[in-house]
Amino acid sequence: MFEIRPYDPSLAAEWNRFVASSKNGTFLFHREYMDYHADRFHDASLLCYLDGRLYALLPANRVGETLYSHQGLSYGGLVMTPESTTAHVCELFTDLSAFLRRQGIARVVYKPVPSIYHRLPSEEDLYAIYIVCQGRLLGRDVSSVIVPACPVKWKRDRHYAANKARTNGIEVRQTEDFPAFWSILSDNLMQKHGAHPVHSLAEIQLLHSRFPENIQLWGAFSPEGELLAGTVLYLCGDTVHAQYISASVLGKRLHAVDGLMDQLLHRFFAHVRFFDLGTSNMPHSSDLHASLIYQKEGFGGRAVCFDTYEWTY
Repeated sequence: MFEIRPYDPSLAAEWNRFVASSKNGTFLFHREYMDYHADRFHDASLLCYLDGRLYALLPANRVGETLYSHQGLSYGGLVMTPESTTAHVCELFTDLSAFLRRQGIARVVYKPVPSIYHRLPSEEDLYAIYIVCQGRLLGRDVSSVIVPACPVKWKRDRHYAANKARTNGIEVRQTEDFPAFWSILSDNLMQKHGAHPVHSLAEIQLLHSRFPENIQLWGAFSPEGELLAGTVLYLCGDTVHAQYISASVLGKRLHAVDGLMDQLLHRFFAHVRFFDLGTSNMPHSSDLHASLIYQKEGFGGRAVCFDTYEWTY
C-alpha cells in the first residue's frame, strides 16, 4: 500500500533530487521553477512512498473540489522512478483516489508529461487512469515537433527565406538581452491577439537566473547588431522546446525567424532528439492557427498531441 504525503517546503530537497533522477521529470518540476508563481496557485502537490521509499511525485494545485496537475505548468502528471511498473502505478492510483476523496476532491484534471520529454517509456499513468479512474479525454492540443536526426524537407518558401536571411547577413547567437526581445514579443502579441506573454519580463529573467543552462534566449541579429528576432528555449535533456518565437517588423522583412531556425536546427541543436516548436491551437479547441502551424510544418515539424484527461469521484 502506498503512503501519500502532501508537499511542504521542508521536502523541497527530496522533491528536487527525485525529479533529477526520474524517468519523465523535467526542470519545470523543480521547486524553484514551480514556486515562482506560488502566490497564484494553491499548491496541492503530493509525494507517494512505497515501503518507505519515494516512488512518485504529483505536481498539482487545487481549486475548490478540483485537483489540477498543474495549472501553472505546460504539463504535469505523475513523475516516476525508472523502477516504476504498470502494476504498481495502478495500485498507486487506487490509493491516490482514496486519499483524494478523503481530502474532499471530487474531480481531477490531469495533464501527463508528453512522451517526447520522457527519458524512458513512461505511460504507466495513462493506462492506470483509464483502468482505475475511468478517465476521459478532456482536451487535445497539437504541437509541431522536429526530429533533427530524421529531418523532413523544408517547404520551398521556408528554404528560400532562410537563404535570404543568410544573404541579409543575419547572425544567430545566444544573448542575455531579454528586455529587447520582450519588447518585440509583447508588441506582436498585443497587435495580433490583444494578449501579453505568459511570463512577465521580470519572471523570465528570474527563471533564467535560476536555470541558466535550461532557459536560454537565442537571437537573430542584423549586421549592425540590432536584435531582429528571437526565441526562448527550454532545454529539457534531449528535448528542446521553443517557448516563445517572435520577430520585429524589420526582422520579418529580412526573414530573421527563418535564419534563426536554420541555424538552431542545423547547427546549434542538431544533436537533440526532439525540437518542440509548441502548439498552434487555442487550448482544448479546434481553433487551429493555420498560418502559425503552416510556418512550423514548413520547418519540418510534425504533430505530437498533448492531451488532458479528467475523472470524477
